[in-house]
Amino acid sequence: MPQVHDVVVVGAGISGAATAYYLKKAGVKNVALFERDAAGSGGTGKSAAIVRQHYSTTLMARVALESVNIFRDLSAELGADVGYAPVGYVFLPPSDSIEIPRHVVEIQRKLGVETEWLSSEELAKRFDWLNMEGLAGGVYESRGGYADPLRSVDAYVAAFQRSGGHYHGREACRALVRENGKVAGIRIDAGIVSAGLVVNAAGPWAPFLANNAAIPLQMRAVREQDTIWEGKPGRPLPAMSVSAGVDAFYMRPMGDRRYVIGRGFPKDYEDVDPYNFKVTVDDDFVTDISERFERRIPGMAGARLIHSYAALYDVSADWYPYVGPRADVTGYCDFNGGSGHGFKIAPGLAHGLATWIVSGRMPFEEFQRLSYDRILEHRPIQQSYGGNRG
Repeated sequence: MPQVHDVVVVGAGISGAATAYYLKKAGVKNVALFERDAAGSGGTGKSAAIVRQHYSTTLMARVALESVNIFRDLSAELGADVGYAPVGYVFLPPSDSIEIPRHVVEIQRKLGVETEWLSSEELAKRFDWLNMEGLAGGVYESRGGYADPLRSVDAYVAAFQRSGGHYHGREACRALVRENGKVAGIRIDAGIVSAGLVVNAAGPWAPFLANNAAIPLQMRAVREQDTIWEGKPGRPLPAMSVSAGVDAFYMRPMGDRRYVIGRGFPKDYEDVDPYNFKVTVDDDFVTDISERFERRIPGMAGARLIHSYAALYDVSADWYPYVGPRADVTGYCDFNGGSGHGFKIAPGLAHGLATWIVSGRMPFEEFQRLSYDRILEHRPIQQSYGGNRG
């Protein structure tokens, strides 16, 4: 291992792994990636991994579009199947709040997103599994769908290593090293690892590293519950990923009539200690989620619960991620605060951040708004939806 790295990335979820890979691809010589456990063992591995582009700001829509473009060719680029399945994505808003998504569709189409607004008649005709009660229309993306989160992060890590990157799994970063106001590396159990730049991609654990180095990082760790269900054969069931805003749940197919299903916004968020939280689901959550999806998708009535678990969201102050360097701290970059968006937008963000680090240029001007500087300057990003819907 080199005595001094050009860049050290902390955290091998998809954000950190993809950043490390794109830094090497951009020509950075010495890049090290440190992970306290196994790659993808945090939020990435338990992500529902829905891929979509429906965001209410041009900033996030551009990033999501870039991520979809990357996912399209990612298996070939990394030399391993990342499980990207463009099976489609549908967003179902309540009938009394369709003006926002219709407007968002217009904005996104101008950006090049392949999306369309479907009337209630078109929804009913296209999706025979759907209970139309309370629906006046919906948004459909043909390139949406899902990917496999663990395959994706493993593929990034393997490609990073093949390119000469230094991966250190089960090697915890205990602290950031800050000298004379500059972040100069990290501390691990074996000692200090020096670096010209440290990227803090530690997810819910990122504030502990930042705050201990006197770097402010406003973030919540909230507990997110998910379930896996198997529908009965011979019934009409969705083949695509679904965000049912009207019922506040999301689901994505896994194959063989199985689905990852969780609660969407609006909902209550439970703040927890990321080092000590309940990893099993609550009984009332299982009852509630089954009632929600059975009402909207009658074919899922009587579905069998296969598995359930709880993971973490690292939630930023305005529900948009923190990405990029800061004006008042040298030697340091953020890539955290995914707020439940993390997996689907990580490739686009990582590619953009690597470009920013290596060349000083951003993929587009608005990308700079993702820096934590916006919080310090009291200029949070405003979105049209609430919570992590975007």
